[in-house]
Amino acid sequence: MSTDVTIYKAPALEQVRILVVGDVMLDRYWFGDVSRISPEAPVPIVRIEKREARLGGAANVARNAAALGARAGLLGVVGADEAGNEVEQMLQSGGIHSYLKRDDAISTIIKLRVIGRQQQMVRIDFEEPPTDTVLRDKLLQFKALLPDYDVIVLSDYAKGSLVNVADMIASARAAGKVVMVDPKGDDFSRYAGATVLTPNKSEMKRIVGSWNSEEQLTAKAQALRAELKLDALLLTRSEEGMTLYTDGEQFHMPAQAREVFDVSGAGDTVIATMAAMLGAGVGWHEAVQTANRAGGIVVGKLGTATVTREELFNA
Repeated sequence: MSTDVTIYKAPALEQVRILVVGDVMLDRYWFGDVSRISPEAPVPIVRIEKREARLGGAANVARNAAALGARAGLLGVVGADEAGNEVEQMLQSGGIHSYLKRDDAISTIIKLRVIGRQQQMVRIDFEEPPTDTVLRDKLLQFKALLPDYDVIVLSDYAKGSLVNVADMIASARAAGKVVMVDPKGDDFSRYAGATVLTPNKSEMKRIVGSWNSEEQLTAKAQALRAELKLDALLLTRSEEGMTLYTDGEQFHMPAQAREVFDVSGAGDTVIATMAAMLGAGVGWHEAVQTANRAGGIVVGKLGTATVTREELFNA
């Protein structure tokens, strides 16, 4: 098993065009002080002192790609509401080209995290699946946008925006695009034909079952890769690092030794970095090494965060 850890100079990421498609969310953080327990129930009282909003889900993937200097576009669905307006504004300020579809029948997906004394106390989710009419329009626009982008990232959070994912993969591959998928759910067959899938350990176990050894994992990963006709499968393994499976080869990168503060959104950073590197024409090994380094940096930050090009290549 190869573990080459050569450090590379920064490629020309500003030339890379990445289209991110998937479940768009707004991450809201309410920070406060906790000093007493409620007299109404045995729960802490959080007195809110600060509020922040960040792009989440597929929007966080696009945000990560833009932070690295790539030209990023985002295709997804939000509600015709205040939260949708906020997402649009953040995309504009982040230099991300927005192709968001507004759905009058739903609210924008929101994940509200209440944090007291640097600990998450509760997360409250607001979500509804998009309507069929909006999804059909989104698929037509996806096909129209393909000539303008080099790499397609499909960010699936199982919220309903990627019901047409098999059609999207087929269209993008027929157009000669690199197609990367961050998968969800119990059925990966709909992702067949993609260039690479990036499941985490729990997602992988749901599909292939558990494993008792590295050899058994390799056999299962390679069987899944072959069955789905993927060029590669990248398994992200938290503290164990990440392993790339390609035809006849496995390439493992151990986790970067950093203090872990918050793992939320780390997968978004990894796939965005991989997309930028592959779009710049580098090989699989260099792309995985760089993505692994980016993941190691971002888990040291609070919430859905990004890694800059300077942090990544000067680390």
